[in-house]
Amino acid sequence: MDHTESRDGTDGTDEPTDDTRATPDPASPPEPASRPEPEPASPPDPEPEPAPNPEPNSEPESGRKRRRPWVRRLRRTALVLALVLIVPLVAVETALRVNYTGDPADGTYTRNRDAMWLGHAWVDGRKKDADVTALAGRLEDTGVRDLYVHTGPLEHDGTLPRSVYPRARWFIDAVHRELPGVRVQAFLGDVLANGGPEGLELADAATRDEVVRSAGQVLDTGYEGVHMDLEPLHSGDEHYLDLLDDLRTLTKGRDAQLSVAAHQIDPLPHLHSVAGLVADHPKWWSQEFFGQVARRVDQIAVMSYDTARLFESTYGGYVAQQTSLALEVTPPTTHLLMGLPFYYESNPSHWGHAETVAAAVRGARLGLSRTDPDRELFGLAPYIDFAASETNWREFEGGWVR
Repeated sequence: MDHTESRDGTDGTDEPTDDTRATPDPASPPEPASRPEPEPASPPDPEPEPAPNPEPNSEPESGRKRRRPWVRRLRRTALVLALVLIVPLVAVETALRVNYTGDPADGTYTRNRDAMWLGHAWVDGRKKDADVTALAGRLEDTGVRDLYVHTGPLEHDGTLPRSVYPRARWFIDAVHRELPGVRVQAFLGDVLANGGPEGLELADAATRDEVVRSAGQVLDTGYEGVHMDLEPLHSGDEHYLDLLDDLRTLTKGRDAQLSVAAHQIDPLPHLHSVAGLVADHPKWWSQEFFGQVARRVDQIAVMSYDTARLFESTYGGYVAQQTSLALEVTPPTTHLLMGLPFYYESNPSHWGHAETVAAAVRGARLGLSRTDPDRELFGLAPYIDFAASETNWREFEGGWVR
């Protein structure tokens, strides 16, 4: 899911066959015409029986024999393809369902280190003091301690017009007043050039320098961190790692947080490479690349939604797997967050009946229980405030907040 173009409010809004007919067989030869019989002088000779008409589409035996090997090969090929496609799919879905079984360990609840993505309306003038008060009431007694408020998007050259976030300072001050101890980070993003004919080009050093300058610009405004979301970001992108190194130098020098939104990890080894053969932009990162990113930031939030899972149990099992894979390569000094789908859609990449907050919370707790139940720097991150329903909030608080 592209945070920068769909649900995150970067566009300035926040509220969201052939008709086949059988062809008749060629006409059979006509029956012999009846002939008038002459008055018999003697019994007539019996008439010969007419030769039977050939069966329609009948072919010589030799023709049928020549075609049978091709038919058998075709059927064999179809069977092999079906097995290659269906068997692994069934195996994966079964494994995910099994991964969703069992009970989370005691104590795997909020560490009071959760985060939340917020839309652009908080900084462009549409929200008022009463809205901040309502937000504070909603977040009170939850574990949310970081707010990623959409402040971009960046221009494709890496710059950020100040005109797109005129009320940022007001919002930061209002949060500090209503929610003491909660940090506000600038959520910056853009579509990368590998996502289409236009976009931000990470390979260009001057563009990366502008991104760093834009990060310093929002820190000057009063933000306490920079949250980057650049998509679609291919696994192994060295230019992205270079950008993170430069951003980390900036944020450490300003005593600020550097956080990123991260793609999901290969659910099967090297799946991103295989997917790259049939798709321009593979969905996943390798686990190794995820670890390289995690070591360069203060916080890494997995976008663990838009998974195309058809069932709630397999979605929950997928989140459990993603949690374990991320924990294995995220150093204990980096704060790991698992994203929750605080929105409802039904399409091939996100089935709303399956991708529920309840399944995501339980899956995250199962992955945490099996991999590192005592991890302190761990949390959940709902996406996104303006699309959230009461059901989303109830499942989040009931399953995670204690």
